[in-house]
Amino acid sequence: MNEPIVKGLSNTTLLMILLVLVIIYTVLMIYWLIRSNRVFQRYDAFMRGKDAASLENLLAELLFKVENLQNQDMANKDVLRILNRNQVNTYQKTGLTKYNAFEGMGGNASFALALLDLNNNGFVLNVIHSRSSCYTYIKEIKSGSCEVTLGAEEKSALMQAMRKRDRFYEQDEKVLES
Repeated sequence: MNEPIVKGLSNTTLLMILLVLVIIYTVLMIYWLIRSNRVFQRYDAFMRGKDAASLENLLAELLFKVENLQNQDMANKDVLRILNRNQVNTYQKTGLTKYNAFEGMGGNASFALALLDLNNNGFVLNVIHSRSSCYTYIKEIKSGSCEVTLGAEEKSALMQAMRKRDRFYEQDEKVLES
């Protein structure tokens, strides 16, 4: 009558194993009840005072806002593309060389200023100061070269400007393509 249910285990050992399993099961049930209660509280807070029609209106309003944001994003990208294309034709590279044109004048009052666009088109402005007057010369630059001979200071300013590169132009084009 007092034979073990499972061969090799006493009834007391089997009862202890079952008791441990019941305790583990009870702890797990309490844990899952607490978690489901938290989810239900969040759901209840979300749904409080809302019916299906108001939720549908809320979703429709959110979808409308998302569509407006997408349209606005496309319009902004179009404007940026236009600005980026126009930027190629603006003077964005500069070179400046200050120098003393006449001995004994003191200070570097004369200067050569080069202004170039992205394609190295622009001009070199040479301003020469003397004690009694000021002379200004401008020389047109096309693709980085000039038809008129440039002075040393003008060449220096031109080379400074040509060494500068637009770091952002190519990156902006890649971003705007996406």
